[in-house]
This record gives sequence, C-alpha cells and structure tokens, in this order.
Amino acid sequence: MSNSDITVDFEKRRQLEKILGADHISYCYQCGACVGDCPSARFDPSFNPRTIVLKALMGDIDELTGENSIIWHCSNCYNCYERCPQDVRPVEVIIALKNISSKSGKSEEGILTIAKRIKDTGRSVPIMGSIEKMREGLGLPPLAVIDCTDLSIILNPENKDKQK
Repeated sequence: MSNSDITVDFEKRRQLEKILGADHISYCYQCGACVGDCPSARFDPSFNPRTIVLKALMGDIDELTGENSIIWHCSNCYNCYERCPQDVRPVEVIIALKNISSKSGKSEEGILTIAKRIKDTGRSVPIMGSIEKMREGLGLPPLAVIDCTDLSIILNPENKDKQK
C-alpha cells in the first residue's frame, strides 16, 4: 500500500474530536501501550485499542460504529487510559464511538451479543484456546465454568415484575 492509497476523512475525525471535546486523539503515535494491559485484547485477539484509535484518526467512523463493531468488546477498564504516554485516552475514544453507534441505532446487536455471552457464560469476552494453553503452561487450572442459573433468572424478562 502506498501513501497515495491512504485516505483520511477529516470531517468525520473532527466530528469525533468535537464529541471528545479535545483533539488529544491526534497525539497517538501508535506505540501500542494501550494494548499491553487490555483484558479484552488478551481474551479476544481481534480487539485492539491501538487499531481502533488509528481508524478513528483516519476518520473511519462508519466502520467503527457499524453493526457488530469490535468496539463493543471493550470492557471499559481504563487500563489503556492509564498506560497511554500521550494522554490519548483510548477508552474515551471507544466510549464516544459507542455513543455514536447507539445514537444511530446500530448498537443493539453488539450489546445483545455481549449480554447473551454474559447470560450464557458469566463472562463478557469469550475464552480463547490460547488463554487455556497459556494457563496450562503457567500451571494454572482451567477457568471454571460459571453457574449462570441465578443470572438467567434475573435477566429473564418474564421475571421483571417479580423483582420489584
């Protein structure tokens, strides 16, 4: 890919900066510190805050806020916020993207996917085979299956009136 193939949508980037209330996203030099301690990236290799910030810098907001976007895999732990040497605040960028997605009505599928995963497994991100291998290599036991019976009862819409 040559430099002439790169296109930046400055209008969409400015819109995101307006939502963030600052242009601190432009300080990102793609060092990857935000990925180093990210629990979502650890459990889901397709999630990468550095890549999300890069796409936001390019103004690729439509891809980032589309249905089934990877942004919904962020656990909002703020580790990236604390690790970033440039004060880019990746989690705030992701939250802003989630808000854009919600306002455009595209968030429902992402939220439902995460809610279903929590209801079924008790975890917000899937446990990948690589994590199990890593645990085994460290002499740790496999992650226990979480009993989600109570959670399923609480989340069942038929029980909504009983919870009051």
